[in-house]
Amino acid sequence: MIPTIQQALPATGLKDLNLSKLMLGTAQFGMPYGIANLHGRPSYEEVREILAAAFEGGVNCLDTAASYGEGEEIVGRALRELNLVGRIIVVTKIRHLPDMPMSGRAADAFVQRSVEDSLRRLRLEEIPVCLFHRQEDFRCVESLLKLKQKGLVRHIGCSVMDLEPTRAILNSGLAEAVQIPANLLDRRFERAGVCRHAESRSVGLFVRSVFLQGLLLIPESAVPPELSDAIPARRALERLSVESGMTIAEMALRYTLGVDGVISVLAGVETVGQLRQNLTYVGRGPLDAGLINRFSETVPDLPDSILKPSLWPPTANASQGQKVTK
Repeated sequence: MIPTIQQALPATGLKDLNLSKLMLGTAQFGMPYGIANLHGRPSYEEVREILAAAFEGGVNCLDTAASYGEGEEIVGRALRELNLVGRIIVVTKIRHLPDMPMSGRAADAFVQRSVEDSLRRLRLEEIPVCLFHRQEDFRCVESLLKLKQKGLVRHIGCSVMDLEPTRAILNSGLAEAVQIPANLLDRRFERAGVCRHAESRSVGLFVRSVFLQGLLLIPESAVPPELSDAIPARRALERLSVESGMTIAEMALRYTLGVDGVISVLAGVETVGQLRQNLTYVGRGPLDAGLINRFSETVPDLPDSILKPSLWPPTANASQGQKVTK
């Protein structure tokens, strides 16, 4: 059961962080990630170049996780060498908790060990924003609140996948940040009013899966057969892309900029060129409301088996030689 604000300290929001609209995703730095990733993991020197270019371009936050292979360690080393510690705000996530019931003491120990390991790898004394990586793990939020009281984390929250658990997390009054999936094909949270709900509670909203793990970006001929149900929706987007004179990548990124309550849009890259292209798109601002209405009129809804990469069959990911974890 998720505790409520009456049982623990209230959340304070993220107003002190002043996060940039674009947040750099770094899963690719620690492991193969995304079916559109043709470059593989960038080298350490390439990671340094990406981080330096991101900061130069006005990006002041990045997203990582304890489960992203060597990601935290690579990010921590690069930030230190680039003298960007404290200048780029780190959002990271707790390791997946065991699915079995845990005593309060066991949960405290697990969460504290995960946070302390992340601090060591990131070379930080405090994690600016620490999220549970799975919505079901928010049941142990009191363990993370204790670390907030100790000064090991500043703000807490959760990465989510489904509407009802997200509503429960928002209603708890304890989450200061929630990371949702949203893109041109997945508008569940916006349509259900969850984004406005988060905004009304001053909960910082991050958007991930902007390109649906790359499914929006690869050529139709490269779409795995297991995901072929996405093709009609992709074709509708391609027609809108031609009409608007924008690439699908630009439409996808700029759409999420206009979602109610969104503080930062998370986009991962493997190259400096991709980063600079994303910065250009973000600089053009949200999409026109008329074009967004056209999405609703012409793009068909898709089942969860397409919208949730965690439900994709292993063969869909293996066909591209990549690993999709969320």
